[in-house]
Amino acid sequence: MRSVALIIALLLASGAATAREVKPLSDEARTAARLDAIADSPPRLRVFLQTMPKGGDLHNHGGGSIYAEDWLRWAATGGLCIATDTASIVPPPCDKPNRVPAAGLEQNYALYSRMLDALSTRGFETGVNQPTLSGYDRFFATFDAFGTASFGNEAKELALTREQAAADRVSYVELGSGAHQARGLIAAVKDIDPTDFAVLSTKLAPLLPDAVARARADYDRYEAESAKIDACDTAKPKPACAVEMRYLYTAIRTIAPAGTFAQLAFGFALAEADPRFVGVNIAAPEHDPIAVRDYDLHMRMIAFLKARHPKVALSLHAGELTLGLVPPRDLAFHIREAVEVAGARRIGHGIDISYEDDAAGLLKEMAAKQIDVEINLTSNAVILGVKGKAHPLSLYREAGVPVTLSTDDEGVSRSDMTNEYVRAVVEQGLRYADLKQIVRDTIHYSFLPGASLWRARAGGVKAAACAIEGAACEAFLAANPKAAKERQVERALAAFESGVR
Repeated sequence: MRSVALIIALLLASGAATAREVKPLSDEARTAARLDAIADSPPRLRVFLQTMPKGGDLHNHGGGSIYAEDWLRWAATGGLCIATDTASIVPPPCDKPNRVPAAGLEQNYALYSRMLDALSTRGFETGVNQPTLSGYDRFFATFDAFGTASFGNEAKELALTREQAAADRVSYVELGSGAHQARGLIAAVKDIDPTDFAVLSTKLAPLLPDAVARARADYDRYEAESAKIDACDTAKPKPACAVEMRYLYTAIRTIAPAGTFAQLAFGFALAEADPRFVGVNIAAPEHDPIAVRDYDLHMRMIAFLKARHPKVALSLHAGELTLGLVPPRDLAFHIREAVEVAGARRIGHGIDISYEDDAAGLLKEMAAKQIDVEINLTSNAVILGVKGKAHPLSLYREAGVPVTLSTDDEGVSRSDMTNEYVRAVVEQGLRYADLKQIVRDTIHYSFLPGASLWRARAGGVKAAACAIEGAACEAFLAANPKAAKERQVERALAAFESGVR
C-alpha cells in the first residue's frame, strides 16, 4: 500500500510540475492549431479564412475582376443590347434580328442564365452546366462578350474591385490594366518591321508623351469617380477606401508584333511617368498561335525596352500552358526566357515549369533571384485543368521559390481571394504558417516603391531602422511605402491572431 501511495504521490507531483512548466500557446500557435483542427472542413475554413488579413492581390485583371451580374446590370442601365446569336453584350439599336434589350433581361431567366455562363466560367469545375467549350476557350471568350459594357464604367470597375478586395481582407491590389490611348500608337507602326526595335522606338518617341498624358488624365477621373462611389471623402467611407490600388500596364500578345511593341513602349513610358503604374506585364492566351509564334520576339522587345527604362518592374505571364495544349517544344522555354531574357521579377502562373529544359536549374535560379510566382489555383483548374497534386505549387515551394496567391480574374472565374486560400489548404496541404508567409510575401514582392520592412525574408529580421519602434522607424516608414504597407499587414495579422479562440 505504501508503494502504491508513493507512486501516486510521485505521479501527482510530476503532473503538478509539468503543469507549472507548460506555457500558454502564443496567439500565432493558437491560430495555427485552430486551422489544423478544421483543415478538412471547407465550410469551417471559409469562415476562418474570410477574416484573415491577406495582404495583396498581385495578379488580378481589370474587367476580369467583375462578375457577370454586374456586366448585365450596367448593360441594362446603359441601354445596351444582348446578341442572342453570340451571347454577348453589344451596342444599340436592339430592334435588329437576334438582338434584345439588356434592360428587363432578368424577366427571361433562360436567357439571363445563358448570359451568366457566356460572361464567366460558371459550372466548368463542377460540371453542373456540362459546358461544350474548353475552359480556356470560354475563359478568354468572355472578354469579348462583356467588352462593350466596360466603356464608360471604368470607375465602377475600380470601385467594385476594391470592394471585393476589402470583403476578402485584401489591403493592396496590383490591377492589370490597359489604356485605349495605345490604339493610335499601334496604327502608327503597323507598316514597320517588328524586329527593328530602334526604328519602332524612333517612330513612337514623339507620340508617347501625349498618349501618356491622356492616360493619366483618364485615370485621374476614374479614381476620383470610384472614390465618390465608395464615399471615400465622407464621414462614412466604405471599407474599400482603405484598399490601396496600383496598376500593371498589360500589353496584348495576340496582335501583330509591331502593335505589341507599341503597347509595351507605351506601358514603359506610362510606368516611368505615373507612380500609380508600378510595372508592365504581357497577357492574352499564351497558346494562341500568334503568341506562340512571337514569344521569343516579345521577350526580346521587353528586354530592349527594359534596358531603356531600367527602373520599370516586370511581372510577366509565362508558362500558362500544359501538355496537350501546345506541342512539348513550346513548354520548354517560356518561363526561362521571361526570367533570363526579359528580366521578369515575378512570373504569372508558371504552370509548365516541370516541362522546361533543365527545370531543376531554372528553379534554383528563380530561388536565388527570389522571383515570385503568382499562383492562381482556381484559374489554373478552370483554364488548364491543373489542380491538386498536378499543380506545381509544391515544386516551387520545395525549391525555395517564393509564391503568392492571387485571383487572376475572380469575376470570370466566379471565385474570390478567400477561396484561393481555402483551396491552398484543402488541395495543397498548406497550413497557417505557410499562409502567413504568403500574406507577408504579397507585399514583400509587390512593386510598391521603397525599401522593405525586412532585411531579407519577409517575417525575419527587420530593417535596422525598425529594429526598435520609435522615431527612426516612423521616419523610415514614411519614406518607404512598401515598408509602411508591410507594417500595416503585420499589425492586421497580429490583431487577427489575438482574436482566435
